[in-house]
Amino acid sequence: MCACRCGINVHLRDGQVRFIEGNPNHPLNQGVICAKGSAGIMKQVSPARLTQPLRRKPGTERGEGEFEPISWDEALQTLEDRLRHLRATDPKQFALFTGRDQMQALTGLFARQYGTPNYAAHGGFCSVNMAAGMIYTFGGSFWEFGGPDLDRARLFVMIGTAEDHHSNPMKIALSKFKRAGGRFISINPVRTGYSAIADEWIPIRPGTDGALLLALVHELLRTGRFDTGFSAHYTNGAQLVRVQPGDAQDGLFIPDASGTASSQDRMWWDAVTQRPVPAWTEGAQPALSGHYRLADGTPVAPALQLLREQLADSTPEWAAQITGVSAGRIRQLAQEMAQAALDQGEDLPIAWTDWLGREHATVRSKPLAFHAMRGLAAHSNGFQAIRALSILMSLLGTIDAPGGFRHKAPYPKDVPPEVRNPRGPQDVRPDTPLGGAPLGWPTSPDDLALMDDGSPLRIDKAFSWEHPLAVHGLMHNVITNAWRGDPYPIDTLLIFMSNMAWNSAMNTVDVRQMLRDKREDGGYRIPFLVVCDAFQSEMTAFADLLLPDTSYLERFDAMSLLDRPISEFDGPVDSVRVPVLPPLAQTRPFQEVLVELAGRLGLPAFVNADGSRKYKDYPDFVVNYETAPGSGIGFLSGWRGKDGTQSLKGEPNPRQWEMYAKNDCVHFHHLPESMRYMRNWNRGYLDFAQEHGWRSRNTPIIIALYSDVLQSFRLAARGQRAGRQPPEALRARVAHHFDPLPFWEPPLEHAATDLSRYPLAAVTQRPMAMYHAWDSQNAWLRQIHGHNRLYVNPAVAQERGIADGDWLWITSPWGRVRARCQFSEAVEPGTVWTWNAVGKASGFWGLHPRAEESQTGFLLNHLIREELPANALGAGQGQISNSDPVTGQAGWYDVRVRLDPAEAPPETGEPVPHSSAQSWPQFAPAAALPDQTSQPRVLRYVAGASSRQGKST
Repeated sequence: MCACRCGINVHLRDGQVRFIEGNPNHPLNQGVICAKGSAGIMKQVSPARLTQPLRRKPGTERGEGEFEPISWDEALQTLEDRLRHLRATDPKQFALFTGRDQMQALTGLFARQYGTPNYAAHGGFCSVNMAAGMIYTFGGSFWEFGGPDLDRARLFVMIGTAEDHHSNPMKIALSKFKRAGGRFISINPVRTGYSAIADEWIPIRPGTDGALLLALVHELLRTGRFDTGFSAHYTNGAQLVRVQPGDAQDGLFIPDASGTASSQDRMWWDAVTQRPVPAWTEGAQPALSGHYRLADGTPVAPALQLLREQLADSTPEWAAQITGVSAGRIRQLAQEMAQAALDQGEDLPIAWTDWLGREHATVRSKPLAFHAMRGLAAHSNGFQAIRALSILMSLLGTIDAPGGFRHKAPYPKDVPPEVRNPRGPQDVRPDTPLGGAPLGWPTSPDDLALMDDGSPLRIDKAFSWEHPLAVHGLMHNVITNAWRGDPYPIDTLLIFMSNMAWNSAMNTVDVRQMLRDKREDGGYRIPFLVVCDAFQSEMTAFADLLLPDTSYLERFDAMSLLDRPISEFDGPVDSVRVPVLPPLAQTRPFQEVLVELAGRLGLPAFVNADGSRKYKDYPDFVVNYETAPGSGIGFLSGWRGKDGTQSLKGEPNPRQWEMYAKNDCVHFHHLPESMRYMRNWNRGYLDFAQEHGWRSRNTPIIIALYSDVLQSFRLAARGQRAGRQPPEALRARVAHHFDPLPFWEPPLEHAATDLSRYPLAAVTQRPMAMYHAWDSQNAWLRQIHGHNRLYVNPAVAQERGIADGDWLWITSPWGRVRARCQFSEAVEPGTVWTWNAVGKASGFWGLHPRAEESQTGFLLNHLIREELPANALGAGQGQISNSDPVTGQAGWYDVRVRLDPAEAPPETGEPVPHSSAQSWPQFAPAAALPDQTSQPRVLRYVAGASSRQGKST
């Protein structure tokens, strides 16, 4: 239902939901439930529910919403025939992209078995920078993979986090933290949600967080207030880097005599003997500064010395001009962080053994915790900003320490993880599973997904020279690239649970037109579009085939350790959904549809040796699937083995679903205390992780203050590395952005924008009471957020002649929106913002065509552009994605705008609203779906008052 995935108990009467409460025995939310969770009743009976498979009526156009009912047999046969043909000819002609799918392990497996590289989920337009920036640094990341240990922290710094992220657990933790006397600092352009209860709000200009973080690191290095022991022994800060411009090995680490590429098999400079020694040599004192020469004259320096030089000019005064945070406050903040991490820690009596076999009687606490999310990530400069945050946390020794950042199993992973994507056309063959995982973690240019001519292998251009480390794919580019046929056209696009025709598109108007556009022969540029969702959204109107998904209360599901689990700091946790209601009408779980299709298509992991279907349904698949024959590792970790007595690993248990249902639908494997900390270097944990399939090796995970992975791409771009080379137009771009040390520069979009004409940053955030668009059509939650306004600092609005409550024009270089203004002192003066996805197109989501959401609500997406002029960015001619050049993270928060009173004349030739009390742009309502009754006048629902779920009273 939402990404928090709290445990709930659902109460029924006469077969209908009467009450939903938090499960007090669930480790994630401990019985706490929010408005979203309670309002699941209204989600279940929403008039927007899709109830039967539909096909676009012959002779009608996409977007008109004219459908006719078909049977599931016909829908599945249509898909089977089409996909069978594509798999036998060119599997990459089929693209599967999913939204906030909670079961990406299954959807990814389906794509891999089918043989298409064109698969991704929502991460590319959510927070891939957060995952990639941190995992490429220390092997873990915020949210599902790790987070702040507020039970032992004394100072908590939250950066760019909206109030919906990890909502209930964060509220619980913050409440305890503040009652215990902890100090909470929020760094954010907007003060809402969590920030509203912060002890201090530090307003910052959007897209400048990286500059602030670099200045903080600069201060720690300048004053020597960082953890030198941790930096020397647990990071690569002491490892020697070749400093030899023009050499093929320039900027790479010096290996020890073993000659391996492992991060632990490198050299230090011993400050005692003044000579190079293998890293971790007993008794050596590794230098963290200075320049040296090897015996053969090779110039080298410790990585931390190169970081010092990189940040020499990143002073607080420099950052103050960029961020709006004073130089004095930056210095003070650095001191506060150092004091918390270095001076307020204590030695806890927790014995553990490190990877070298050295026994430690204690673990040192580091009571400084951070949390950051999309506000830091969703910029085209976000990857290096998050690298800066990761390095700041690492220099202070907070990684997997009590009170700092703590990993959640199955993390930490290798830097980068041992998952490789397809590298070329040889990995995409007819009727054959994909050679590699659709989404991988490249270690060098050799791991890119390229055709023989160097062009992208994937339709979204992930893992190409445009976005080499796009580990979550670029879902926001799929429709545009397929429409243009760049790098090639596709035949069938299946979209699950993502509103790509509205709030999940950058520049919604253009995308809607692309879905309608046809080739010269009259066929659509994207020939066949399949949409699967539980609700009628703006996207469903464009489907050729529309498949109705179940609600979360009507299906079996798993929050798996193979996917994005709900683990806790003290051990791996997974959980299940057990349905409390039968599927509504003719709905089917999308997971069930995939298992059915996989069996019909004969995908190897889903059939027996004789070609017969292996799994009768999705629950059967979850119980009996193993990652490899006899591995004992499957989708669920609890109650494994024939008798259900094994944990994490064991034979499939036919009673596994029953056991989960008897145990609050959750399984928590508590790690022994000796394995709960310092897991990057903890021998007990590393052995345990290898034994249970989380890693293939038990080697330590060394923190990459300096990234030789990034340097390998820079060397290729400079022509100093043999093998794959970027096209000439992208050489300078790759060489610049693949800096092995973090740096800050303005977001890419600013280079294509007249900042004097568009002086304000515009951002959105999701409210705590909603999750994407799915909850803003909920009859109860609409009473909290029934419309949205543009929040503007009063001084800025008044300077433009705009009063509180006035209608205004919001204009970017790419579009215009008409909305209403609301004054707010809780927004820094250079920023305007609104709630995301509250604004709707008229007639969708089961709402009245004149509902507030469509008449006065608005969408900032109309102002955003998914592509930028390449020549403005030094990337050749044509267009290039408005995304981070490293990861492909969508630059949602980089747009700049200006404000004008609504009475100002429109741009030449632009239409104007029909009503002075109406937002703009507006779109014609689509036709009602075949089974939709007339819209209710009052959105009120009473359990037991109707014979059919969804019928209003």
